[in-house]
Amino acid sequence: MRIVIITGLSGSGKSTAVRALEDEGFFCLDNLPVGLVATFVELVEHSREDIRDVALVMDIRSRDFIKGYDEVFQSMSNAGHTVKIFFFDATDDVLIRRFSETRRRHPALEGASVPEGIRFERDQLAGLRRIATAIIDTSDMNVHKLKEVVISSIKGRGAALEMQVNLQSFGFRYGLPLESDLVMDVRFLPNPYFVAGLRPFSGQDQGVREFVLGQKETVVFLERFRDMLELLLPSYRREGKSYLSVSIGCTGGRHRSVAIADELYQYFRQKNVNIKITHRDIEKGQG
Repeated sequence: MRIVIITGLSGSGKSTAVRALEDEGFFCLDNLPVGLVATFVELVEHSREDIRDVALVMDIRSRDFIKGYDEVFQSMSNAGHTVKIFFFDATDDVLIRRFSETRRRHPALEGASVPEGIRFERDQLAGLRRIATAIIDTSDMNVHKLKEVVISSIKGRGAALEMQVNLQSFGFRYGLPLESDLVMDVRFLPNPYFVAGLRPFSGQDQGVREFVLGQKETVVFLERFRDMLELLLPSYRREGKSYLSVSIGCTGGRHRSVAIADELYQYFRQKNVNIKITHRDIEKGQG
């Protein structure tokens, strides 16, 4: 397995890092007692699920961790696993400000002030910092930049945050998809439902596709809507969005929206966009 240890100063962004790794398919566990690590790794090794990537958050909250991390890391390496240690840090001023904003008490030293807790924690984690695979200073990072750095540390420099685009057709007759980020209404297009020879078929049938995609309004619409999506997708990706739901709706979700969604799917798949498609209402028999 590839085991990533997330550690470092409280308030330095470890929770954000874990969420980024979860989005990348890592099995993540927070604050696992050091005495249970060997048992956990053994359970994962013998699990029926094919778990290859694991992230463990281990820090000052577990006092035993400070005393026993050397032995734990060595045992995992001896078992053939790849162990990487990501140590998250930030300046004292930044950490104090973050604790002030969240109104949290510092977990390292009960009853002490935040600055005293930070000094104690730095001293306790100094040895761990020295052996870290990577030290990530989050002082000047926002959430999106931090996620980008974590993913780059896993995949290599230049790796882009991959965003999943979920494209679906639907019928307004049956309600808006609640998970939608973007909704496009294509009820302005001529409706094949009112063409007797096309009504029984769906937007996936050749005759209906030719009817819908052959309209002048459709040609202009597709050109402009594709341009808009090509602008939006990289912008959403840069902002750290891990998935985007785009819903295309017509009256019944069987003809126009299906043909348009299929056309968009083929176009963006050829552009190497990570895209999936569903047709929510295609079997409900309306236009």
